[in-house]
Amino acid sequence: MKKRLLVSVVDDDESVRESLPDLIREMGFNALAFNSAEAFLESGSVGRTKCLILDLKMPGMGGQALVSELKRLGIDTPVVFITANQSSAIREQLLDDGAVACLFKPFSDVELSDALLKAVCER
Repeated sequence: MKKRLLVSVVDDDESVRESLPDLIREMGFNALAFNSAEAFLESGSVGRTKCLILDLKMPGMGGQALVSELKRLGIDTPVVFITANQSSAIREQLLDDGAVACLFKPFSDVELSDALLKAVCER
């Protein structure tokens, strides 16, 4: 039996945490959801996560701060940002900083699938 790659979702929006993992599992991955960057860092799943789907704006540590902390720890997990902010400038900045993708909420299943496949295939 082939081991499924772990995708971790970090988003303060409960509806995202409830629905996105199910969709990710349907795409053939394992999925865990966390309500904050701090919860993810404390989870013990950081090293096992093969792709991080990360909300840009959250209370406490935001998405960009989490990526900075992971880099400080020497962890280079591919990141797909998700955000309600429809700014093309923000998207371009995140991509320039190394994100695999930046999806604007609401995004389609196809957009998410394409981003996940890009994240796991490029590593």
